[in-house]
Amino acid sequence: MPQEQKDDLLVDGERVDGRAPDEMRDVAMEVGPLNRPDGSAFVEIGDTRIMAAVEGPKELHPQHLQKADRALLQAKYNMAPFSVDDRMSPKPSRRSKEISMVTRQALAPAVKLERFPKAAIKVHIEVLEADASTRVTGITAAGLALADAGIPMEGLVQACAVGKLEDQMVLDVAGEEDAYGKADIPVATINGNIDKTTLLQMDGDITAADVSDGLDLAEKGNQKLYEMQQTALKESFNAVGGE
Repeated sequence: MPQEQKDDLLVDGERVDGRAPDEMRDVAMEVGPLNRPDGSAFVEIGDTRIMAAVEGPKELHPQHLQKADRALLQAKYNMAPFSVDDRMSPKPSRRSKEISMVTRQALAPAVKLERFPKAAIKVHIEVLEADASTRVTGITAAGLALADAGIPMEGLVQACAVGKLEDQMVLDVAGEEDAYGKADIPVATINGNIDKTTLLQMDGDITAADVSDGLDLAEKGNQKLYEMQQTALKESFNAVGGE
């Protein structure tokens, strides 16, 4: 979280981009945009645009990394050099490694890894354009790509971020809200159910009441994302079936 804070991010209950506190940015999803991976998905939330691809399950090499009773889920998050105004270094950063780990932990509870002992399932997340909430958008795209790859799962994984502007909790932080807001809470769930949360991080100046309000907003956001994931998968299935 940044040290500096701004007090004009919420004016008369309206955010700088005109949204209400409980309103998400425009969302678009596409399943199967890539041909070479086993599964792929593109998710756009506002001006954040992310591509996810899945390889596997396939035999894991080197063999000493294999798990006798389950597959190894691997996740790699990367920001393209052109994804932000200040060009990113192509080398893996500490932040990208941390988000890769968090992404794997958010996805793993939903994936039936025990079905594929000694195998690897690789998830690749590429941030093409960034306007905040890249980790949660990446998790949402990865959940779709896993489904597109036909990986057995308990359900679809989706994620959104809630934040705090002045004394108001808001859904789907973006732009200045992410840079200058008072808090950031990424939340991932299975099938939009807050009782099946797979990721919960908290950073900033928040109270117990803020957390409760934030989780209510996150559930609303993730339920919307889950419904859109289902629609995108059905559209992809129907398109393939119609060929």
